[in-house]
Amino acid sequence: MKYCNNLYNYSRFESREVTIGSIALGGKNPIRIQSMNNTNTLDTENSVEQAKRIADAGADYVRLTAPGTKDAENLQQIKQALLEAGYTIPLIADIHFNPQAAIIAAQFVEKVRINPGNFADKRASFAKVEFSDQEYAQELDRIHEKLLPLLAICKQRKVALRIGTNHGSLSDRIMTRYGDTPHGMVESVMEFLRLCRKEDFHNLVISLKASNTRVMIQAYRLMVNKMMLEGMNYPLHLGVTEAGEGEDGRIKSAIGIGALLADGIGDTIRVSLTEEPEYEVPVAKKLVDYFSARLGHEAIRESIFTDKNPFKYEKRESFAVQTVGGSNVPAVMVEAKHFFRDNLSEIGYILKGETYHKQDISADFLVMENMPNFQLPQGLSVLVPLEKYKPQQNIFPLLSLKEFLRENMLEASNFFVEISFLGLNDVFLQKIKFAKNVVLIFKTKNTNRFAEIRAFFYLLLENEITNPVIVRNDYFEQNIEDFQLKSAADTGAAFIDGFGDGILLGNEAKNSSVTIQTMLQTSFGILQASRVRVSKTEYISCPGCGRTLFGLQETTAKVRARTSHLKGLKIAVMGCIVNGPGEMADADYGYVGAGVNKINLYKGQNLIKRGIAQADAVDELIGLIKENGDWFDAE
Repeated sequence: MKYCNNLYNYSRFESREVTIGSIALGGKNPIRIQSMNNTNTLDTENSVEQAKRIADAGADYVRLTAPGTKDAENLQQIKQALLEAGYTIPLIADIHFNPQAAIIAAQFVEKVRINPGNFADKRASFAKVEFSDQEYAQELDRIHEKLLPLLAICKQRKVALRIGTNHGSLSDRIMTRYGDTPHGMVESVMEFLRLCRKEDFHNLVISLKASNTRVMIQAYRLMVNKMMLEGMNYPLHLGVTEAGEGEDGRIKSAIGIGALLADGIGDTIRVSLTEEPEYEVPVAKKLVDYFSARLGHEAIRESIFTDKNPFKYEKRESFAVQTVGGSNVPAVMVEAKHFFRDNLSEIGYILKGETYHKQDISADFLVMENMPNFQLPQGLSVLVPLEKYKPQQNIFPLLSLKEFLRENMLEASNFFVEISFLGLNDVFLQKIKFAKNVVLIFKTKNTNRFAEIRAFFYLLLENEITNPVIVRNDYFEQNIEDFQLKSAADTGAAFIDGFGDGILLGNEAKNSSVTIQTMLQTSFGILQASRVRVSKTEYISCPGCGRTLFGLQETTAKVRARTSHLKGLKIAVMGCIVNGPGEMADADYGYVGAGVNKINLYKGQNLIKRGIAQADAVDELIGLIKENGDWFDAE
């Protein structure tokens, strides 16, 4: 089950170095950053100007779509115009369904991306098609023949090739044999890697993207494991596809990319946001810098526990204490002491205010310095330090490790104990086994936070301790985006692995823009993006590219404005059909570009309405939701 150098101590998994123009990727090179144009590739002027903005923002590579041969041919004009303007940034051509476009593009760019799900296979019909072993082998021979001309031009010009599979665009052939799974994604890539190796072509990069963070992380881990078994170490391009916009897009990207970077996996990243592409670059840079700083972190004690499967979601078993643990959804805690020392009466309004209550974003537990002097809103419990605690309904004592070891509270009512990894001595481990009324709050300050959180849970598993655990992470951030990215990257990875019965985020920086609302929204966003607690409508939206034939950002905003009250519903807004139907595998409804200002509407993966005028499409989407009984009016 090995997929990285070490689960506890950070080091980068060393991949094979690949040449992409003048900027090498993989090996001992820094993690590279890239973005993708959303202009029409036939529009030379606008494509060049946008590529310049991406380069100026600090990207190492720029990608452009080439859906047809004319687009591929025009990459020469774009490349020439960039060189004349003094920009030598390597260009990447993005190809779907058109091997000939890939061959043409390879004559002008430094890297070509092909999708093994549609390079030689027709568009997936999501129908079960049976293949005998002989028929399957014949299909691989057919793909080999299609691939050979592209490999020839790539060898000749030293062009790199990305084998980039997407969860949403696996072929019927792969899905029939392996399913719409991380395993299927890996096998889709491996088929092409084996063909490339047969031709002695190794200038390769791999990606396995999904909008589902759990699927995406498991696929990359499986990919590294599979490469290890077959003697490969090609560099990896990381990304969460169709991550969305704003806060949601950043949190989802930070979880998916961060969980892998934390284990030293990844050689280049692209943060896919439904925003202007140059805005993706600083977000990606922040993630890279955050994890690069982990080299030489404080050593973490390793566990002998080895039974956890990193390729499959398995929730750690815990018993319930109050509403924490067991079969309960993960609890959300927030600490109010830094915000309300002078105005405690505001807590009830802030935590149960109408704006947040509509999205069910209200804390389950509030951590305070003293007993509250206000009436607790329904559904809210409070933790106070043991020395300030007085028995009262829905108020519980919070103990330090020393207090827990000193006090005889095993017969007392339920209580919470805050602990760090250093406190996990034999005395504690023996006492906690008999404490069936205790919730643990695990707090880490290790630079390599996720690794220490994982080590803590592995030690509990090793000692068969099943108390519920709140994962706590505190930061010192002035900026909301920095807080969102770091907390999501550190904490979301734990929930992806089935660890944690609750979340508590804090921020110690003075005069920070991070408010209690920020902490609550980020906490709920992390849980939703980790797929462990639903609190609002989920949007799956792509960043757009030259294949997009309508205003994606404006449309996404319109759809969100009309549907954001539909808690639990998953709505996809996709620029085109390349990944649209597939990435909507677990979406309830889909809004997919089908031509110039034409939209197709889906219920699940079923096409319901075809070729609707864009001006009417949002209204038609609302009508479709109503027809299927999933609509309710906003309060």
